[in-house]
Amino acid sequence: MKLNFVTLAAVTVVAVFFGARALDFPWTLPRIMGMAIAVPAFLLFALARIQLGRSFSVQAKATKLVTTGLYSRIRNPIYFFGGMMIAGIIIWAGKPWFLIFFAVLIPLQVIRSRKESQVLEAEFGDAYREYKKKTWF
Repeated sequence: MKLNFVTLAAVTVVAVFFGARALDFPWTLPRIMGMAIAVPAFLLFALARIQLGRSFSVQAKATKLVTTGLYSRIRNPIYFFGGMMIAGIIIWAGKPWFLIFFAVLIPLQVIRSRKESQVLEAEFGDAYREYKKKTWF
């Protein structure tokens, strides 16, 4: 549970910092749309991280097959909602050149998810293959 408290603290710091900075800018339609995407994505990203618990690691490893919560529908909610959060921030910022970061990030996330899939399939076999059939990304 210790990791979840660290995650919650990090999420709170980022949310407060970004929220305070976001209020300094005028509320244009792209900024509203960006926030409408980024804020829910950020919350779901944080929830996915908390639900992953001690199974979280930077490098692919198989400690436990998490199949509940957001993971019951999406195999990689941290990657998915992280990407959505970044897309929302790019829209909010109104800086099209930020798309370069997005264009690099997405293929890297796909590569990481495939590596994780290989590690999980090697460790959990049929259980992972069944889980994979029932979930997206």
